[in-house]
Amino acid sequence: MKLFLHPLNTGTHLGGWRHPDAHAGSLYDFGYFKRMALKAEAAKFDAVFFADEPGYRPIGTRQAFGSMDVGKLEPTALLAALAAVTERIGLIATMSTSFNEPYNIARKFATIDHLSQGRAGWNAVTSTTDEEARNFNLGKLPAHDERYRRAAECVDVVKSLWDSWEDDAFVRDKAAGLYSRPEKLHALGHTGEFFSTEGPLNVGRPPQGHPLLVQAGGSEPGRALGARTADAIFVGYPPLAAAQAYYADMKRRVLEAGREPDALKIMVSLQVLVARTEDEARAQKAMLDALTPLPVALAWTELMLGGFDLSPYPLDGPLPAVPETASGQTARQSLVDLAARDHLTVRQLAQHVAATRGGSGALVGSPAQVADAMELYFREGAADGFVIAPAWLPGGFDDFVELVVPELRRRGLFRHDYEGTTLRENMGLRRPSNRFVDDPALGHEPRIWRR
Repeated sequence: MKLFLHPLNTGTHLGGWRHPDAHAGSLYDFGYFKRMALKAEAAKFDAVFFADEPGYRPIGTRQAFGSMDVGKLEPTALLAALAAVTERIGLIATMSTSFNEPYNIARKFATIDHLSQGRAGWNAVTSTTDEEARNFNLGKLPAHDERYRRAAECVDVVKSLWDSWEDDAFVRDKAAGLYSRPEKLHALGHTGEFFSTEGPLNVGRPPQGHPLLVQAGGSEPGRALGARTADAIFVGYPPLAAAQAYYADMKRRVLEAGREPDALKIMVSLQVLVARTEDEARAQKAMLDALTPLPVALAWTELMLGGFDLSPYPLDGPLPAVPETASGQTARQSLVDLAARDHLTVRQLAQHVAATRGGSGALVGSPAQVADAMELYFREGAADGFVIAPAWLPGGFDDFVELVVPELRRRGLFRHDYEGTTLRENMGLRRPSNRFVDDPALGHEPRIWRR
């Protein structure tokens, strides 16, 4: 199985930063991130992943309590720094297609791929909040389908820009005075619904051909985009039958898109709290639950429900009907389905959100119990790997590495060493060919050269 580390600030649990041994200091502390990346690399994780959104959402008491969610570093700069202190682990970060130009995205991740010698990955997302939109000359978020049309075009343009230079374009022949071959350079000349990009990219083709492309869409447009373009896709931790149905659907879509099913890795997100015994793990979770005020949990629940106001409804009554929203449709629907399936009250749903920040389940237990759950999903056609999001950091990740990883290896489920030097090699994914080589009619020389 494939494993990513998702070090979400100081832990996934809303109360994680208050754990007595948690890192509650500044998220500007590079040593904190370096330590976890090196720990994950020593454990042979495939990648470390940093989520991001370019905005701040002050909701209720979260302004006072949620210090673990503000003041975060820009993630591509963090990846560049980590590239200098790691050697084998993949480095993945989120960058929104809603508020960035393809050329900037392509250039940033091509640069990180070169700096890391082939270990970069881009998590391509559509933004989900009006707070983000107001930072980019918009009063509110565009409609869901429009965001996905823009995302699809953005991803296609970025991948084309990564192919601007052929792999053997740079000859650097001092004697002949020839640095690069002009015939090996291709301009895109793209004009579409959202973007106009001439190209070429002014960075050579990345070592991986294309940095790993990761997505997380669960809606119909998100699934269609992921099946056509993604190398890995994040999904929550639903019940086994639902996870199997999603896995089968995505593999079918990949095949219909003309790709091999194994070209897309399904990565299930696990909010994990493990201890030597189940009782110890449950006691830790109870402590974190007690450290999370109910108003904070309710504020986060309202956020995940698309801004739906829960204050008029009784805490110990059922979740009321929640209207559809333009933002975060998959997360909203996951919570609505969870509340209906498990007959959760508003209070119980808020407690769940406090532990997981979404519709996924929390995995709490002993090393054998955690490994059992992971093995079940892996062997029963529900996951190719997992995104490990510890409840608190850094100790929660230390516990996973020291207790669960050896158990996975004992069962023959996880590697003892890396298979290759690039992220694609370790993920078992082929290096993409250059589309301009495959179809020479696509490329042309830049206009400035034709003059």
